[in-house]
Amino acid sequence: MPAADSGRVRRLSYMTDSSVPGAAPTAGPAETVDAVAGARLTSLLLEPDCAPGLWASVDSGEMDHLVPEFPLLRMEQDPIHRHKDVLSHTIAVVAKTGPDLIVRLAALFHDIAKPRTRSFEHGDVTFRHHEVVGARMARSRLSNMGFEESVVTDVAELVRLSGRFKGYSDGWSDAAVRRYARDAGPLLGRLNHLIRCDCTTRNQVKAAGIQAAMDELELRISELAEEARRAAERPGMDGAAVMAHLGIGPGRHVGEALAHLLVLKVDEGDLERSELEARLDDWWAARG
Repeated sequence: MPAADSGRVRRLSYMTDSSVPGAAPTAGPAETVDAVAGARLTSLLLEPDCAPGLWASVDSGEMDHLVPEFPLLRMEQDPIHRHKDVLSHTIAVVAKTGPDLIVRLAALFHDIAKPRTRSFEHGDVTFRHHEVVGARMARSRLSNMGFEESVVTDVAELVRLSGRFKGYSDGWSDAAVRRYARDAGPLLGRLNHLIRCDCTTRNQVKAAGIQAAMDELELRISELAEEARRAAERPGMDGAAVMAHLGIGPGRHVGEALAHLLVLKVDEGDLERSELEARLDDWWAARG
């Protein structure tokens, strides 16, 4: 049997009777897009307790076909997770997540580039930029497995951002917190859940500290979002500035001017102070 035909037979062995969410129909030759493998990986990950199935897939050699990069993690000793190799840590992280396909795929791939990025610096093992490399690897592998583009994009972005929280303990400014939330965008909840699950240390004090830090970060994000919402409801000039510019005292005209400025902000966004003052002059002149 030709090698290509043999490969097709191996792929057919993973086929199930029903479609599995997240895997798109094959859009080209089987050798290029292996949607059957994507469906099989999805079924493994969506098991309520996915760890036994993942271990069985690795030990049987099935994972060598599904995600060939994954079993290689068994050979990598992570200095951060000293009690286990990266493969054991990764499966533990996947098993801690809820049955959300995108989060579980991101957990599966979040350390996938450690073998490729491993280096030794000053006697220490490092995996510099492994999240960025891992995001590219995840995108390539998941695309080849026939996953929908939206799934591939979200998973790759979660992998890329998965290490961002590590610097939080060093102290983040409000601007850094806003940037973290802005970069995560609609994936913020999933990213935070992935980061919480990425803590597999046996040290209970350390584990509690990581969860407390994430609690604090989420609270700061919420508070800053509320602050931004309130700021969006304020006009570009306050009452004192309006009175000073128009040369008037307190009264209903000030409230009317502020209401006019707020309409401008809602309709046109933040304007330069000089433009605001010119618009205010026009409004005041039109009142006679």
